[in-house]
Amino acid sequence: MVTDGATLKSQWPMKLLASSARFFRGLLLCCSVHLLALLIAAAPPAEFKKRAEEIYTAAEAAFRKDSENATNGWLFARACFDLAEFSETKVERERLAKLGIAAAEAAIKAAPNGAAGHYYLALNKGQLARTKTLGALPLVEQMEKHLQSAASHDKSFDYGGPDRSLGLLYLDAPGWPTSIGNKKKARQHLEYALTLHPEFPENQLCMIEGLIKSGDKIRARRALPSAEEAMTEGRKIFTGERWEQSWADWEKRLAAFKAELR
Repeated sequence: MVTDGATLKSQWPMKLLASSARFFRGLLLCCSVHLLALLIAAAPPAEFKKRAEEIYTAAEAAFRKDSENATNGWLFARACFDLAEFSETKVERERLAKLGIAAAEAAIKAAPNGAAGHYYLALNKGQLARTKTLGALPLVEQMEKHLQSAASHDKSFDYGGPDRSLGLLYLDAPGWPTSIGNKKKARQHLEYALTLHPEFPENQLCMIEGLIKSGDKIRARRALPSAEEAMTEGRKIFTGERWEQSWADWEKRLAAFKAELR
């Protein structure tokens, strides 16, 4: 999903995307020791991919010009992550993920205490994990580490992105001893992200998803009005071309949750 400077489909369910929930579903399908049902998602509109390519080209040029600039590094890492969401082959996704990882590592080297470098390093490692099978599991643990680092430096980055992403990671990752999955931790992080930025629709929707997957449909149903209010008010805040793909995703997910909880 293409996101703005403040923000964040492969094979088994786990967003950010990226983030977004869609991203984590794709990642965790590759990490599961059990083959779950494949997610069949409609291809994103061509204009979304075109915009991602334009942002990627501009970010790459800036990074090549000055790779020691931390902002250039994480902006290019973000652009790699966003464009990788449109990859049609594992080879292309892996190529973009590795470029994003290198750019994020450069950003961390230039600004070790910056949240953005760690955040997009984690997300690009997630894209790389989506090209693997069981080899993805070590990458999931690395994602956890860097998301925790991002949260320690700036919990509000990407509207609570570090905690939101950790919540999604814990929500659908295989549990112990296979991996780091933990429903209790997932809820704690999703709730914290929502507390930080209740105005951000992604936080509302991820919280509902977490409740549904934890089997708490009563609380999920009670959370719907807040999510709908955030969507209504969010239309006044998150405006413009850069948010169009996010809105397409948010509206689809809200409709699906309402149908399931009805």
